[in-house]
Amino acid sequence: MSPQRPEVGELFRRFRDRLAVDGRDRPTASTELPTANGESTGTSSAVGQQRRTAEPPGRRGGRRGGGRRGGGEELRVPEAEFTSYYGRPILKAPVWKWDIAAYLFTGGLAAGSSLLAAGGQLTDRPALRRAGRVTALAAVSASAVFLVKDLGRPARFHHMLRVAKPTSPMSVGTWILTAYGPAAGVAAIAEAAGVLPRHGLLGLAGRALPSVGHVAGLLAAGTAPALATYTGVLLADTAVPSWHEAYPELPVIFAGSALASGAGVGLLAAPPAQAGPARRMAVAGAALELYGAHRVETRLGLLSEPYRQGSPGRLLRAGRMLTAGGVAGALLGRRSRLVSALSGAALLAASVVTRFGIFYGGVASARDPRYTVVPQRERADARRTGMDLPSDRAAPPAM
Repeated sequence: MSPQRPEVGELFRRFRDRLAVDGRDRPTASTELPTANGESTGTSSAVGQQRRTAEPPGRRGGRRGGGRRGGGEELRVPEAEFTSYYGRPILKAPVWKWDIAAYLFTGGLAAGSSLLAAGGQLTDRPALRRAGRVTALAAVSASAVFLVKDLGRPARFHHMLRVAKPTSPMSVGTWILTAYGPAAGVAAIAEAAGVLPRHGLLGLAGRALPSVGHVAGLLAAGTAPALATYTGVLLADTAVPSWHEAYPELPVIFAGSALASGAGVGLLAAPPAQAGPARRMAVAGAALELYGAHRVETRLGLLSEPYRQGSPGRLLRAGRMLTAGGVAGALLGRRSRLVSALSGAALLAASVVTRFGIFYGGVASARDPRYTVVPQRERADARRTGMDLPSDRAAPPAM
């Protein structure tokens, strides 16, 4: 006969006694396991606690309920540190230098000056027309120099004219400059008609230039709004956080800055009796510029910080003060040539520092990983919330 096997109850009691002996050799705890008879085993929970402590962090984070197990202490994820691999930024900062910021200013100055010249031409103010046309030619020539300097070779500008791509702000801007530049140049050359001889071929050219310049000046003024605003669209079309998120405001700021700079040229060059259109342009441009700058500093949430802090913040604050001072001088100093000239200089300086402030604010947002990561997380959370609770299910059913 085979030896008699112990009963199941006997085996369970042996196992229970072994657990009790092992528990006396470890630190005690208040947690006990009940037996089948309703008695307490007195087994310590220290083993489980040690296992939870030694468990890898990745495994703890995978449990539901924030890492709680058996009533233990809640495990929290440490605060994120905005660093990147090997210390490199998450987003590649723009390689553009100060010359592109200067290009933004000179393009706006050319557009505003052409609008000023058209106003002087239509209201028969020769000094205003002449100052606007000459400044527009000088500004667009400087823009071409800055652009070619950034491209590296003049041939690259020519190569961009091989195609017309409406979805590319750079391609559209190239064609805008191509249409605007010759018109502004012909309008400026027409101002030299008065110094040409009255006889011969030069005399014939001198008699034809005013009419040609009239048409060219209106063509340049018609292209000027696109020239003034396309650079704002160009910046907003990039992945730079504070530029991309400010896509509604950047064209408004650049349009206002262009008008203010053109008004500054008129206040500087024209006598107060002919500076009426320049004063009106100054008021309109200052309103647009101040409104857009206020929006980018308050509407974007976290992405507004680069426009309020550091060097960009100082530049934009200086731009607001200069704009307000220039408009006040233009309105109050209507009969003083000195006050008008100072107001014009203030408006030109305001346009410069505003463009540079917008430019360097975007560069600062690209260099700090926080301005890339936090908005992405907020958008992801918003999408997740919208998926969990759609708008058509948020409201209670109608009775």
